[in-house]
Amino acid sequence: MRIHVVSDVHGNARDLAAAGEGADALLCLGDLVLFLDYADHARGIFPDLFGEENTRRYVALRTDRRFDEARVLARGLWAELAERGVDQATAVESAVRAQYAELFAAFPAPTYATYGNVDIPRLWPEYARPGTTVLDGGRAEIGGLVFGFVGGGLPTPMRTPYEVPEEEYAAKVEALGEVDVLCSHIPPDLPELTYDTVARRFERGSSALLDAIRRVRPRYALFGHVHQPLVRRMRVGATECVNVGHFASSGRPWALEW
Repeated sequence: MRIHVVSDVHGNARDLAAAGEGADALLCLGDLVLFLDYADHARGIFPDLFGEENTRRYVALRTDRRFDEARVLARGLWAELAERGVDQATAVESAVRAQYAELFAAFPAPTYATYGNVDIPRLWPEYARPGTTVLDGGRAEIGGLVFGFVGGGLPTPMRTPYEVPEEEYAAKVEALGEVDVLCSHIPPDLPELTYDTVARRFERGSSALLDAIRRVRPRYALFGHVHQPLVRRMRVGATECVNVGHFASSGRPWALEW
């Protein structure tokens, strides 16, 4: 068996369409939506609405962790659009829907997918086609191995769309039980796996995932979320923890064979 795994797709539908080639299944660990690109300020929903220069200013504030100032800037930009009759929620949802239509159409069959922290779960049922199985706190057997999936992220100052309370997240992890491969969007809470070397900050990791790894001892723990991690792969006891990569920039899936 061979599976390909992607995470942090962020609008890369072109490479996603080829990501399942040569594999028995594709796993997607979330973050399909591209709201803004920290490296390319011309790509994403934010620059489409507000332009490249405003995006550069917004990214600079968030990179400096000046989140309150970034929110003030964004509110002002939305207020300007509102004066022209543009509703924020309608504009964002319309843009997300356009991205989802293209991205879900690119999924091969079979695909097993869970949500990232920037995804909007309530929209997924409208776009997931036959052959795409969406799991969040659920399991799937693939080639004799049991894969468990936990979607979303934990609360952060960035307030991304699918952040859930720690208790809720831990309950989803607990619901999986014994699995061979633990799949999540965010990493277990280890500094080597949560530190982004370009953003120069620690992202949120999950202590519930780390506890499950130590207790259940799956063969693999697969995740994404941290785009430029200090360490992409490390062992925790019997478990190989792997950041499967920033698919938006690499265009290449990570492969698992057994």
